[in-house]
Amino acid sequence: MSVHNPSVSVIMNCYNGEKYLREAIGSVLAQTKKNWEIVFWDNQSTDDSAQIAQSYEDPRIKYYLSESFTPLGEARNQAIKQSQGELIAFLDCDDLWLPEKLSKQVPLFSDLEVGLVISDSYFFNDKGIQKQLYKKKKPPVGNVFKELLGEYFISLETAIIRRQALDSLSHWFDPRFNMIEEYDLFVRLGHQWHLAYVDQVLAKWRVHNESLTWTHSSEFPLERKLMLQKLKESIPEFERNYAKEINLINRTCIFEFALEAWKAQKNKDARLILQPYATTSIKWFLTYCMTWLPYGVFKIIYRLKGGNLV
Repeated sequence: MSVHNPSVSVIMNCYNGEKYLREAIGSVLAQTKKNWEIVFWDNQSTDDSAQIAQSYEDPRIKYYLSESFTPLGEARNQAIKQSQGELIAFLDCDDLWLPEKLSKQVPLFSDLEVGLVISDSYFFNDKGIQKQLYKKKKPPVGNVFKELLGEYFISLETAIIRRQALDSLSHWFDPRFNMIEEYDLFVRLGHQWHLAYVDQVLAKWRVHNESLTWTHSSEFPLERKLMLQKLKESIPEFERNYAKEINLINRTCIFEFALEAWKAQKNKDARLILQPYATTSIKWFLTYCMTWLPYGVFKIIYRLKGGNLV
């Protein structure tokens, strides 16, 4: 084990994450592979996160305090700048790793075309496991740019990135994004590098009411549109070669605009947005029908279905 030359840098960004922080750090300490560092980036927390992070005597846990509060994407960029590992992994303060995560995923980087390795994951809450991410459908591997673009399938707590792959990009996390900064990053990685997958649950993603998915959902469609514009400007013949995937993203944006109208109690507006697409699939049809009900009903059903209704 080397403190000065870790093979994996674990990026742990934190803003008021005291509630689950010891569990998250403990899941890294429990790794069977020991050559890692935690880059703990405190984004101006006002709770006990700093005291908890600095209470460990393990020199592999390195605490940094941001000079000011920044959006998550920029905070992750700042943390990465402090990292030393040849591989970069991410663990938010409310998520967990299983003990063999690093020892199972790191060997797949022996393929020099691989820039990104993921694994299966459990989505869970305080009541227990809700969903296994890839239980029904395994993710594609290899050159997966089209698949990532059209139907994003990566959960951040499972991802490990080759630093060389990260540095091959024109930029890392785009600080303009609050909701899709991971999507944007991994799509760009997928255009240049291969993805590998360990078919084993090696991480756990915590679902809770404070999730940005619910508190800032109105930003999703606007950010998706901006991402498409970025890709159009950087990839030759993007619109012609990826028309199907672009159409899928645009349909997703339309759906999200309808949900925002519904959430604002503008049910009629939501139906008008959904109506042209209501007969294209059972999911769209059912959602269209549900707009005669309060938005809270949809939210409950969405969660009960593990976030897979649409």
